[in-house]
Amino acid sequence: MAAGLNDYLNDRFGIEGKDIRTYSPLTLAYIGDAIFDVIIRSILVNKGNTAVNNLHKRASQVVKAQTQAAFVKVLMDDLTEEEADYYRRGRNSKPHTKAKNATTMDYLEATGFEAVIGFLYLTDNMDRACELVAKGIERLELDILK
Repeated sequence: MAAGLNDYLNDRFGIEGKDIRTYSPLTLAYIGDAIFDVIIRSILVNKGNTAVNNLHKRASQVVKAQTQAAFVKVLMDDLTEEEADYYRRGRNSKPHTKAKNATTMDYLEATGFEAVIGFLYLTDNMDRACELVAKGIERLELDILK
């Protein structure tokens, strides 16, 4: 079985893997935000070559806090108990930054969603992360796959 990206990077750069249960929810959200962005950008790029400006506009509409909050709302019933726990930890964290273009609640819910994606990435469960993203795209009827 092929190693996941995180394991690959750790191996490539000589980093010993850590127990993610020791990570703060904001650390999980930090990496989860980047991974969610990579998933969305990969979908858009792999749909075909198009102007970068259009790619950026389409990606920005999906990766913003308001849309991430909507994702988690339509996915709550699908989260495992462990995923829901990481969501709550992320949502209830105390970010040191303020939301620029989102309500405080959307920002906190988005942080919870990002923590789930970060948890899944760091535990080498990209299949599950992509499954959740695909369900969210479908349920929110986003035109990203068109």
